[in-house]
Amino acid sequence: MTTNLDTMAAGWLARIDASADLAALDAVRVAALGKQGDITGLLKTLGAMSPEERQETGPRIHGLRETVTGAIAARKEALERAELDRRLATETLDMTLPAQPAPQGSVHPVSQVMDELAEIFADLGFSVATGPEIEDDWHNFTALNIPESHPARAMHDTFYFGADKDREGKRMLLRTHTSPVQIRTMTSQEPPIRIIAPGRTYRSDSDATHTPMFHQVEGLVIDRGIHMGHLKWTLETFLKAFFERDDIVLRLRPSYFPFTEPSAEVDVGYSIEKGRRVIGGSEGWMEVLGSGMVHPKVIEACGLDPNEWQGFAFGCGIDRLAMLKYGMDDLRAFFDGDLRWLRHYGFASLDAPTLSGGVGA
Repeated sequence: MTTNLDTMAAGWLARIDASADLAALDAVRVAALGKQGDITGLLKTLGAMSPEERQETGPRIHGLRETVTGAIAARKEALERAELDRRLATETLDMTLPAQPAPQGSVHPVSQVMDELAEIFADLGFSVATGPEIEDDWHNFTALNIPESHPARAMHDTFYFGADKDREGKRMLLRTHTSPVQIRTMTSQEPPIRIIAPGRTYRSDSDATHTPMFHQVEGLVIDRGIHMGHLKWTLETFLKAFFERDDIVLRLRPSYFPFTEPSAEVDVGYSIEKGRRVIGGSEGWMEVLGSGMVHPKVIEACGLDPNEWQGFAFGCGIDRLAMLKYGMDDLRAFFDGDLRWLRHYGFASLDAPTLSGGVGA
């Protein structure tokens, strides 16, 4: 029996050493130690032996099992190590690739609408003009025919810089509209003038449709023989291109602005589609713009002769235009910095507005 066990052990160890991979080794394990394996069968014979035979043969059979089990474990470890070495030698990792996903940016709807406006008005012969956001009260109020007693100058509406004044003694403030850009343009260049002035403006107000900082675009035309018909055609052409609909209907209502005379509020017709207001048609009216003929006093304050030069101006909120066009309900979400909102409403960087391809998304 001893000779047979030694021979069996030598045979199993040889088969284990000859196993070329883990699958072959596992087949040897099953043949030796599985439920129907040879060594398992020897263990089952111990029950039929006499106590003396069991005492003599049992330890040898258990020793054979332990020897084979240990040899299988050692061979498995060697095969796994060899496989790991092979993979390390053949596999490569490009350490120049970023460990984190590349940041994915989006164009904010306000920026997108600004680009759309610039594209539309450039086709109409307008250029884009800019000016400082910190203004003096002459450019922001006085030159625009806004008297000292006007409520727009009140502290509760305007952000003043305390008692700070510029070198000429003018009080400094955050501009309440982009109209000062019109003044700076008229005082720095000769007519004819055709500009739009988009930018940030500031007023002390905050609710679902107002924020302390918001975006506004204003337009200005100064030339000879300008009248209200030119204004209405310009606004109608602009709104049709912006909302990308031909059924835009405008309604001009008499109004009052210190810097225009006559002045008009501009309403645009809308329709109800799936319970929402959609610009186009004439089921109802919605105010979108303020406009009018530039007041002669404003033209004169800029050093021009109002008897020779006339013009029109208009202004509206860029944020409001974005809300109307892209179905946004709360203006405050524009400035919350919520990436989920921006991923939903934001534009890809290649979504450049063009009149040929469409200015919208």
